[in-house]
Amino acid sequence: MSIVTGSNHLCRVGVKRRDSDNWTIWRETIIIRRLPGKRMSRMDQRIMRVGFIGLGGMGRPMAIRILHASVLLLFLPFARLQEGLAETVKIAIPSTTQAVLPFTIARDKGYYRAEGLDVELILVSAPIASRALLSGDVTVATVGGAGLPPVLRGSPFKFLFTTYNRAMFWLYAKSEIRDVKALKGKRVGVSGIGSGPDSLLREILRQNGLDPNRDVTVLSLGVMPTIFSGLQSGIVDAAMLAPPVTFKAHESGFRELVSFPKQDLVELQGSVLVRDASLQSDAAQMEKFLRGTYKGFLHIKDNRAATIPFIARYLQVNDRVAATAYDQVVRPAMTQDGTLSAEMQAKAVEHVLKRLDLKEAPPLAKIFDFSLTRKVMTELQSKNWRSGA
Repeated sequence: MSIVTGSNHLCRVGVKRRDSDNWTIWRETIIIRRLPGKRMSRMDQRIMRVGFIGLGGMGRPMAIRILHASVLLLFLPFARLQEGLAETVKIAIPSTTQAVLPFTIARDKGYYRAEGLDVELILVSAPIASRALLSGDVTVATVGGAGLPPVLRGSPFKFLFTTYNRAMFWLYAKSEIRDVKALKGKRVGVSGIGSGPDSLLREILRQNGLDPNRDVTVLSLGVMPTIFSGLQSGIVDAAMLAPPVTFKAHESGFRELVSFPKQDLVELQGSVLVRDASLQSDAAQMEKFLRGTYKGFLHIKDNRAATIPFIARYLQVNDRVAATAYDQVVRPAMTQDGTLSAEMQAKAVEHVLKRLDLKEAPPLAKIFDFSLTRKVMTELQSKNWRSGA
């Protein structure tokens, strides 16, 4: 990582990573703009058009503070499409894990390019992704559970597609903590307050007779490696984890308290959340994006052997662990066709309503609109489309 100071107001952090599968070099860039007044509370409103986020009062020792501030990482191919040959679409993703596989596969396999789209995947925490979507700084947020609170509070968003309807999270704790009830008075780490894992945690605490706001201290720790480090170091007593960190937690002797894929909960992940205005103003672009994404979805669903190397790369694990993740986590959690029945839509909303202490939700038709996904699905089926290796 290198830090280059351009002025008193601008810093740039550049990271280059070599892709182990195809040796493509990706550039991950953060540009930090120091704003007058040092108002951190407005940092999530400063996402700039060229892919950077403004942070008030950010100094030079940024490495840890960047994680905790949930800044944007811009994933851009080193060899870009020529200017003007494709529509640029900025997509907010909450992680580089199995949750966003259809989007990363669609990018890497060229499914978006085939639609005339130059898709930029921007890493940003799930709660902030919704705010970036609202401000128009990104076109799509791939959040699931974290996208429901703003919708239920009136934000003009709709879910068009979802990869998963089962939560791919586990609650792990120190070995001496034997059950969820024993978390009373303890600290639990999540990726972000208002995120999907946070919502799931609060629901399971309530089911076990605990008040999430009084009996347990929930801490926002950012990305999965940081959350696991917090558990290892004792900063938290328990944590909401996802693969491959769950494998490390098990090997390290931490106790599994809850396996959320086994719970009777509908939790959206790998979803497509867009503004109503985008559907109205550029439905054609949304259809192109969904077509590319749906091809990525089918690649995962129908092509196990070709998907495992992607999982290994994004989770940074070997093929054996990636195969286990595919068989035990990824494939079982997937929706049948990227859509949800009305019953499942209601269940997805139900536990979020409880957490927000809202009496009723808007009509489901104001939250979900799978019509474009069904159109794309029907079209690809009629063409008997199949993913390659």
